[in-house]
Amino acid sequence: MTAYALLIHPSANRVYAESAVGLAAAELAVFADRALGGRVDDVAVTTIGGLPYVTFTGVDLTDRELSVLANLSARYAFFARDGDLLRPLEVTGRDRFDSDLITIPKYAGKTNEQFTKLLLNVTALATTGRAGGAGAGTSGTAVTVGAAAGPFGPDSPPLRVLDPMCGRGTTLNQATMYGWHAAGVEIDGKDFEVYANFIRTWLKHKRLKHSAEIAPVRRNRAVLGRRLAVTLAASKDDHRAGRIVDLTMVHADTRRSREVFRAGSFDAIVTDAPYGVQHGTRGQADRLTRDPLGLLAEALPGWVALLRPGGALGISWNTLVAARDDLAALLVEAGLEVADGPGYGGFVHRVDQAIVRDLIVAQRV
Repeated sequence: MTAYALLIHPSANRVYAESAVGLAAAELAVFADRALGGRVDDVAVTTIGGLPYVTFTGVDLTDRELSVLANLSARYAFFARDGDLLRPLEVTGRDRFDSDLITIPKYAGKTNEQFTKLLLNVTALATTGRAGGAGAGTSGTAVTVGAAAGPFGPDSPPLRVLDPMCGRGTTLNQATMYGWHAAGVEIDGKDFEVYANFIRTWLKHKRLKHSAEIAPVRRNRAVLGRRLAVTLAASKDDHRAGRIVDLTMVHADTRRSREVFRAGSFDAIVTDAPYGVQHGTRGQADRLTRDPLGLLAEALPGWVALLRPGGALGISWNTLVAARDDLAALLVEAGLEVADGPGYGGFVHRVDQAIVRDLIVAQRV
């Protein structure tokens, strides 16, 4: 039995920083249960040298298993622990690209980057069965996701991730960081343009082998929206070996997502629902509404159709404008099974005076 300590990454957002340690402990519990077969125990928040750490014990964790935990959203540094003595451990996660893909975009209303990663992580860990498959307009190879490491093993195949209300692409960028295939739908034309300009500029500055094109999406001879289609590789060797990442954003109404992508295209659907405070949503007749449940009720059937069996959907939302039980009922009505296990009940946290955020994950069985 080895004792470990996780140093939490400092957050530029003071309020999120106050919640980060507890959120990290809950996220670690999900990783332990879903990816490490429960071989992590004694998860706690411990003060060492005046700083808060998430501490835990592990039964002979291998370097491969520690590399899975390296993907924890708040991980700043890992240590083996002997009392209050800490020995740094070199651990490497799945990241394939420079972190400025995530950190450069700054704008009002941007979801905290660490939380975006957390939401993506716990949703991906709820996926089971077959991964890969066709999605985002390309074909992929179906592969088995091993229970021992889930989608976060160093050699695990890439997932296909959809954010059906993707804003300016924080979720898309995080999925791309992992080398996963990412797609998003966004109704705001300005957000679509800003993201397209950002990603094309970033790719050029990084001198990565890529293609990036915008073209109309047509259905029944009518223009449904616009599609940004990007392919990129992390290195020339990856490009030569065919390790290509697909990145897509579609400017369209999320309620028409099923018309944009093929059924069963995605392993995971991850989205941050409008909070009903700074962010309104467009309901029937394009009227502004503060009720995210109304939009979700309309959109969920199409989203679920895009999810493969064994795939998972994760949503974060403001609990002050929608009750958890009501959201869970919508997910069940749409044919999903809400995830319930270690860690999943520990993600409630305050964002500001008007927003208390939580997340819920459900699987298509």
